[in-house]
Amino acid sequence: MRAPKFKDFISEAKSDQKYRLLIVTDEPEKAKTFHTANRLKEEADKLKIDNYLFRLDGGTMTFENGVRKFHNKGDDKGFQIGKDTVAIIRGSVVNKNSFMDFVSMLEREGATVVNNRSTINMCYDKYRATIRLADYGLTQPKTVLLNDFDEPGKQVEESELEYPLIMKTLTGSKGVGVLFIESERALTGIVQALHKQNSDVDLLIQQYIKTDYDVRAHVLSGKIFAVMKRPVIEGDFRSNVSQGSEPKKHTLTELEKEQVLLAAKAMNGSWLAVDFIASSDREKEPPYILEVNASAGTEGIEDVTDRNLSKEILQHFEDKKNRYATATECGHREVVSIKPWGDMIAKFDTGNSVLSVIHGEDIKVKDDKVSFTLLGKRHTYPLEKTYKVKIGSIRDYTEERPVIRLDVSFAGSLYKDEPFGIDNRADMGTEVLLTRRIMTQMNVMVNPARKYVVTTEYSLD
Repeated sequence: MRAPKFKDFISEAKSDQKYRLLIVTDEPEKAKTFHTANRLKEEADKLKIDNYLFRLDGGTMTFENGVRKFHNKGDDKGFQIGKDTVAIIRGSVVNKNSFMDFVSMLEREGATVVNNRSTINMCYDKYRATIRLADYGLTQPKTVLLNDFDEPGKQVEESELEYPLIMKTLTGSKGVGVLFIESERALTGIVQALHKQNSDVDLLIQQYIKTDYDVRAHVLSGKIFAVMKRPVIEGDFRSNVSQGSEPKKHTLTELEKEQVLLAAKAMNGSWLAVDFIASSDREKEPPYILEVNASAGTEGIEDVTDRNLSKEILQHFEDKKNRYATATECGHREVVSIKPWGDMIAKFDTGNSVLSVIHGEDIKVKDDKVSFTLLGKRHTYPLEKTYKVKIGSIRDYTEERPVIRLDVSFAGSLYKDEPFGIDNRADMGTEVLLTRRIMTQMNVMVNPARKYVVTTEYSLD
């Protein structure tokens, strides 16, 4: 019998399977202004992807008989959510905590969420995003969180910023909440007026970099997807398409590509738009990263690139490898249930990329059967295969182990016919060792400092 390769144990579904699409927006029912949400639905209908445009304003969620559904106002049928769902989050969902709770629920159901709650929150909070981008060594306009509303000019002076400068509300999009400040007098008047209107308002002051244009680059699953240049609007300092800028084609330098991908990586999203101002020497000096948008729009960029980007985005998620749920934190030890033994403590071993292992004593292989003792009882299973394992980091010794298939339950989900090698783990601390492959299926992220994050500690005693 040959020793199988790792790929022998992998049984993935075809990558061209259709998925079910949920588009989440805060667009009112009668509004037609949300360009990208409407474009995605239009193309999904053409591609015959089962889809639903869910409106947060007035929408509800139900959970009956283990089935979770999202319902628009007046729709009793609703749209079922599951692991085959791709949820694309649009608009200013972060405006309400209750809206963001819908996003969290999608994550818990195992849907592919574009983008997840953590990414949305980070992108939406401009100061938090600034700190995150700085951690990755990216060049940005100098930014200061304003905390002196009585004498804001003094803070500008202490921060060594110069007029004119840009003032932004901490949250906002599409150029809304962005002001051009020419003098200390103007700054003081605007800050005090805003603070009087809303004493809880958060404001940023930022270095103004004179430019004729900025650049928006869409990043999809870690690759640059589309690019456009947005000229500054005549008589304005903003370049947002939503404010009237007429975008043009643009080609990135290698350095700009590198910085754009790094900015997207910092925010850890699936589909992002990175905005930047080019440096004077584009080949040698990094661009100024302005922001990363978690709700990238297709308006303008489809015309500039002469591509049906909405269709391409939807087709991108037809490939299963581009669909993944937000990982759940778990401990390096958790309780799993394996038939016929029931609850057992498993080590979640991120260093194991080969095969999961279950404890067995007095292991015997005869013909197409393998027998072993576990928990005082003798068990016999069909022999799936055998595989070779190198023992020790220095010794050149290999051991051949039998492979069987078992059903594993974890956190309410069943994983059928999982391949397990059998080995005597009497001195290993746990009777079960799980590999990265099954951890990927479980969609967990291991915290090496904690145990039993998802499950309750179990003891054989």
